[in-house]
Amino acid sequence: MLLYAPAALLFLVFCWRMARERRRFGNAVLLGLAAVCGLAAWMYELVTAGSTSGRVVAASLLGLGALGILVLVCLLFINGLHMVRKEGRSPSNLLSLMGALCIVGVVALVITAAVLRTPVLVGVGVAALGLACYVSFLFLSFVVYAFLYGRLRIRRKADFVVVLGSGLIGGSTVSPLLASRLRRAQEVHAQLSRRGAPPVLIASGGQGADEELPESHAMADHLTERGFPAGLIEREDRSTTTEENLRFSKAIMEKADPGYRCVVVTNNYHAFRAALTARRIGVRGQVVGSTTAAYFWPNATIREFVAVLVAYKRTNAAMCVFFVLCGILAWATH
Repeated sequence: MLLYAPAALLFLVFCWRMARERRRFGNAVLLGLAAVCGLAAWMYELVTAGSTSGRVVAASLLGLGALGILVLVCLLFINGLHMVRKEGRSPSNLLSLMGALCIVGVVALVITAAVLRTPVLVGVGVAALGLACYVSFLFLSFVVYAFLYGRLRIRRKADFVVVLGSGLIGGSTVSPLLASRLRRAQEVHAQLSRRGAPPVLIASGGQGADEELPESHAMADHLTERGFPAGLIEREDRSTTTEENLRFSKAIMEKADPGYRCVVVTNNYHAFRAALTARRIGVRGQVVGSTTAAYFWPNATIREFVAVLVAYKRTNAAMCVFFVLCGILAWATH
């Protein structure tokens, strides 16, 4: 049982940190490390048990992992083509395709290095494999924890519901993506109103260069047309980014009630990163997500993950340097 002690300890630390603050990327990393340590201990136990069945199970797990990579590549490739057909060829819409090509490239490089065994290829292969494993671990941790965070129950009381803006169609019409956020905001508002005084709904979004009016105004009109009380809507019409959405909305809430609590509404793929941003700038509240079209979710999730990597650029740059040095060491000693 001592083999599982690291996994158990990491999981306990994860639970403790969750109880203190849910909006940390470190929580995702701790949960991922606990899972990896637990799986590694189980695999070691199977291999060293000396039984044929244990080795078969271990080999089957490795085979399933390889099959999973193949299936993932196929799904990413199909999703990438679907995104291009539905949304166009902008760089942000090509992330699924790029992800599939990167996986194929790393696998091909590692296999080539293992077959040819030339020093340069071995060094590059070691560095590429290390980076791929590191990024894959972070991505899986991000996806799993984001899924768990999105399932947390809404707190019993909140003074504000903040809806983060999104682009308008034709410069004036609420998009389906933004409409889903507004529907979710209405549901949250109704849920909170049943528990106490109705919270104020803050529609947050400024006016883009290609928009005829601020997003917050279009959002407020969309809500009132569907029966939402206009007197409970506050408009934040200066922001152009998620951080500004939260920062300017925070100023409105603090002015009205310094001890406020809020619920922030965005799309499900964006909820965890928005929660990380909310924590960083001191917004007191939980972030919840609305549903997103299935074809849009994979590409959007990859984009959110890349944004999180950039937010922790110093740590990730240090890890990249580490794996490059490992590759140089492999090249020098081969």
